[in-house]
Amino acid sequence: MSTPENTEEPAVAVPHPLDEAAIDACVTAALADFDAATDLEQLKTARLAHTGEKAPIVLANRQIKDLGKNEKKEAGKLLGSARGRIQKALAARTEVLEEEHAARILIEETVDVTAAPRRRPLGARHPLNVLQERVCDVFTAMGWEIAEGPELESEWFNFDALNFDPDHPAREMQDTFFVEPKDSHLLLRTHTSPVQIRALLDRDLPTYVLCPGKTFRTDELDATHTPVFHQFEGVAVDKGLTMADLKGTLEHFARQMFGPEAAIRLRPSYFPFTEPSAELDVWHADAKGGARWVEWGGCGMMNPNVLRAAGVDPDEYTGFAFGMGVERTLMFRNGVLDMRDMIEGDVRFSQHFGMEV
Repeated sequence: MSTPENTEEPAVAVPHPLDEAAIDACVTAALADFDAATDLEQLKTARLAHTGEKAPIVLANRQIKDLGKNEKKEAGKLLGSARGRIQKALAARTEVLEEEHAARILIEETVDVTAAPRRRPLGARHPLNVLQERVCDVFTAMGWEIAEGPELESEWFNFDALNFDPDHPAREMQDTFFVEPKDSHLLLRTHTSPVQIRALLDRDLPTYVLCPGKTFRTDELDATHTPVFHQFEGVAVDKGLTMADLKGTLEHFARQMFGPEAAIRLRPSYFPFTEPSAELDVWHADAKGGARWVEWGGCGMMNPNVLRAAGVDPDEYTGFAFGMGVERTLMFRNGVLDMRDMIEGDVRFSQHFGMEV
């Protein structure tokens, strides 16, 4: 029958505090181990062995308390001198090994500045995402909320609640992506206006909400159109709102997007969901150094029928709404001439705008 192995650590030979020869032997052993260490890791092991809590010289020092008064003084002087020699040797060896380590690192991590570099081009956030976040920041700074809604939308939210007649051209298959079967009354939203209705139904009044998101229309892809694009639409419903409030909001927004010299104008127009309605133009400086009025979006006071559909009493509250395309804003703001550049996935397009976060 085999006997169990002895797993206990071997006993440490602790010198007597007054045994000068034994203490000298401890110092000699410590100095030898320090000199034998070839790197900082080995020196750390030696340091713990000769200066740690279980080191013979440390354990001997703890026995001084059991000695007589005269013996304590003699033992303290003897052990103090021994420990001082050990610490001095340890510091000297540490300095040497640290210098060797630093020199070795300089050699191992040397960079040949004449060698051809391995270039790894950095990516960049897509400017449409950056611009959309900036727009949201502008409106949250004014105290507005940001709301999102489903891209697969009910026909009621997308058209009926917004005062679109049943025979409105926008409801045709040639303009809208309907989901089969058609009697499911589901479609890919053609604008983010349905989010405005959802926001009014979900929130108490007054309400100030910006609705950014992706929209879908059956447009052919060309320099100025794409079947999938992004919009941000805003809706404000409160007591006593007028066209003056709408214009002031849009003027502030335009200056945040195009600079302090930006100007806007409102031209009479027609939209089913607003009355009165207006086309919003912005004074735009083009890439050639000139400036001109360009159409930026639509806006107006909310039609009473739309307020009623959202459960709002139009005799007590008024509201305004507006909407612009993110792609169109990017084209005006940064001189992008072809909308197809935004969707082709070429990282060089994003890199042109830098690493803005």
